Amino acid sequence: MSLGSIFDIAGSGMTAQSLRLNTTASNIANAETASSSTGETYRARKPVFSAVQQSLLNPGQGGMPMAADEGPGAGVRVEGIVESDAELQVRYEPHHPAANEDGYVFYPNVNVVEEMADMMSSSRSFQMNVDVMNTAKSMMQRILTLGQQ
Repeated sequence: MSLGSIFDIAGSGMTAQSLRLNTTASNIANAETASSSTGETYRARKPVFSAVQQSLLNPGQGGMPMAADEGPGAGVRVEGIVESDAELQVRYEPHHPAANEDGYVFYPNVNVVEEMADMMSSSRSFQMNVDVMNTAKSMMQRILTLGQQ
């Protein structure tokens, strides 16, 4: 695996984790958004990722597997963002401005504790990809100085 493909892999991971952080932040920001109907209520969103094969990342180079039992993985692709189908929270709050005619208010299906765990996980994954890029950069700089000695 070349250092250039390491940059591609880490870059795709950083892009994926950045999107994951953004969707998590959006979920947390809308966690207490009230609505008078289920159709208007915000629903938690999650990104869907898939593996990118080495042959797609570097056509013509034929990817080398990273381990004996592992295929030639070479990064992450964002397939899309899906809305959660979990139950919405329904609360009886007849004095709330967004209450329907029966006095019920609908709140998003966002679990803030789960979202915070996702945020920490994606933040750490992003940082690990930054560290991989910095290590690859350092290796490239050392390679360039080999001929100078």
